[in-house]
Amino acid sequence: MRPSGVDSGWPGDSVPPVTRTLDGRLLVIGDSLTYHGPAGPESTTDARLWPNLVATQLSTRLDLLARQGWTARDAWWAVTKDPVAWSVLVPRAGALVIAVGGMDALPASMPTYLREGIAFVRPRRLRRAVRRAYRAVHPRLATLWGGRLRVLPQQATDHYLTRVVRGVRHYRPELPVVVLTPPPWRSSDYPGRRQHPAAVAAARTWADHEGVVVADVESLVQEMHDRGAGNPDGLHWDWETHAAVAEVVAYAVRQAVDRASAP
Repeated sequence: MRPSGVDSGWPGDSVPPVTRTLDGRLLVIGDSLTYHGPAGPESTTDARLWPNLVATQLSTRLDLLARQGWTARDAWWAVTKDPVAWSVLVPRAGALVIAVGGMDALPASMPTYLREGIAFVRPRRLRRAVRRAYRAVHPRLATLWGGRLRVLPQQATDHYLTRVVRGVRHYRPELPVVVLTPPPWRSSDYPGRRQHPAAVAAARTWADHEGVVVADVESLVQEMHDRGAGNPDGLHWDWETHAAVAEVVAYAVRQAVDRASAP
């Protein structure tokens, strides 16, 4: 059965898309899900990671722009503030995969500027004490707020995703673009998934409005959680899920390439 979000080209379809050669590298902008496995962070060259699997399936090379905790806002900053991103990676990309947005919907216990400001507390001993206190109280505060406070508001997520796509398309108007749906999680550090269904629906609505192909990973990641697999942190994926996600993303990229190449 073809996952939702993949309109054609899924194994078993009677008429697969006529996919043209990917003219350039695969550029993936993501968070830690792009380079974490079931035991923790891995080398970005690890062949088991889903971005590398997608690049292999498309017979191209991968450019990965990612960092732990990145939101859609961080992706925009990376594309515009990193000179390697806008002067090297975007010009040589044959397709863009946006794999941020999942962190945005996680329940927060305080505004992002306060949480990220912990890194600037001095002296070091005080900073470590503040960080330990934050980690101790965060799950309880997130539960207290009932999941109403997101790491990044949905309106801001949509805004920055739009800026990323329109900014890239200003220079590369025909560049195929794919976005992953925000994946589900099951983590004691981020209790509750109140915002998740709305975040998935918003991602699909945004993608339709911006003409971006959706790679829907919801059922694949949820199945991993249901069988008790994945990283013990409840956020990152096992290798089986990396492989399954790669299949969906690769077909979505092929869709995007065919759409961009259509007369």
